[in-house]
Amino acid sequence: MIDLYGLNRVVGEPGVLPQRAKKLDPSLPLRAGEVLIDVDSLNIDAASFKQLKDAAGGDPTKIATAVEAIVKERGKMQNPVTQSGGMLIGRVREVEKSHPDAASLKPGDRIATLVSLTLTPLVIDEIKAVHAGIDRVDIKGRALLFPSGIYARLPADLPDTLALAALDVAGAPALAARWVKPGMTVLVLGAGKSGALVLAQARETMKGSGTLIALDVSAAALDTLKGLGLCDQTLACDATQAVEVMEKVSAATNGQLADLVINLASVPNTEMASILSAKQGGTVVLFSMATSFTSAALGAEGVGKDVTLLIGNGYARGHAELTLQLLRSQPKLRALFEQRYAR
Repeated sequence: MIDLYGLNRVVGEPGVLPQRAKKLDPSLPLRAGEVLIDVDSLNIDAASFKQLKDAAGGDPTKIATAVEAIVKERGKMQNPVTQSGGMLIGRVREVEKSHPDAASLKPGDRIATLVSLTLTPLVIDEIKAVHAGIDRVDIKGRALLFPSGIYARLPADLPDTLALAALDVAGAPALAARWVKPGMTVLVLGAGKSGALVLAQARETMKGSGTLIALDVSAAALDTLKGLGLCDQTLACDATQAVEVMEKVSAATNGQLADLVINLASVPNTEMASILSAKQGGTVVLFSMATSFTSAALGAEGVGKDVTLLIGNGYARGHAELTLQLLRSQPKLRALFEQRYAR
């Protein structure tokens, strides 16, 4: 019988799903329905990488040591502080015959996994490089993909590193496509790669109507987004300072606040800035792995805000192709990703 979700890879916790498990067994041989991947790079979740980077004082060697220690202890890349992971790219080495895509997925295919590293059995033989500026670690190693694990074949018309950077946050622009409506005032917290993609998708969806506001602590990052035409207004502000953020958003919207707030910040304690910036009856999407639903739910209640709180799911149907198409259709956005992330 095929184990769709990899329960038989969980060590010592019967019935617990791999993402929640403390440790996974990444040993060979393959089990029914699994795919073996020779891994080239790990794109570590932004919140996780920031925590690792801060703890290491920015030292790439110490970051590498921390990543190796986590994977050796847990059999997967799941930061014990943030509980988040990331995703990977690599080449298929073997496909067990009972995998749902065994007829089409072949050894040698270049793929990016679209499931979190927090549930992906992983072995690191060597860390080749740490790219601290783009949250990526190049490795020699192997990983297993369960029968239920989603993935994307890397496109021939985009460099692998470019596709990896975009696919790592593909769920974010997909959520923007779903929740942004023409005429809205939309506030995006975070001016990194997910912020750029969300703003690009929102711009397409809104078709010239409404207002797009980008907020980040980095004025330089905001200037870049404004220069690309991805937003109408920018607010340089620390998103952990909830009242200050609310006041700036209120001033920027003539007291109306935002219809939709999408939180992509890579630091904790930004929930209340998101909630206070949304109008009564508005919607807040918490996509960042640094956010806490408990803090958001209790916080909204505490300030009397009737807002819809949504937890951003990293998977949405068609999210990979939607995200890659944004890069194909928007040369300026692609140029930004090539400059910043495709190194």
